[in-house]
Amino acid sequence: MKAFGIAGWSGSGKTTLLEKLIPQLTARGLTVSVIKHAHHGFDIDRPGKDSYRHREAGAHEVLLACGERWALMHERRAEAEPTLAELLARLAPCDLVLIEGFKQEPVPKLEVWRAANGKPPLFAERSDIVAVATDADDLPTALPRLPIDDAAAIAQFVIDHLQLQDKTC
Repeated sequence: MKAFGIAGWSGSGKTTLLEKLIPQLTARGLTVSVIKHAHHGFDIDRPGKDSYRHREAGAHEVLLACGERWALMHERRAEAEPTLAELLARLAPCDLVLIEGFKQEPVPKLEVWRAANGKPPLFAERSDIVAVATDADDLPTALPRLPIDDAAAIAQFVIDHLQLQDKTC
């Protein structure tokens, strides 16, 4: 599996870009998975539901399944936050894993940068950022600059950078 990160400040448009990028990549025959880092705790379950009650009772893992999907909830309790490598190992084989967040992990990344966000670019501090998707014409960098709204061009960059095979050929 190849991994490629999408990095940027909160509000820069990482999730919106991923939402447009995934169909571009899957239309080229690639199987794509996503790992998203959440900075705050989250819960995909609801109080009162059976699975929630099982976890609250102390179950280490609860797997929910239906005809359309399944979800595994693993309670870390006193364990340290999982590493990206641990999370990647849990995924089913695929062609590409897109990673939102995990800025500090040494995987190639595209930075999503908007001038209106008022934050400095990350690429000056991160040698693993290999390109920038931006709405700015004057961003001073030698890195490839891609139009932030051109998901097709960004998909092609990811394919070329990781030397993935476009399966529609």
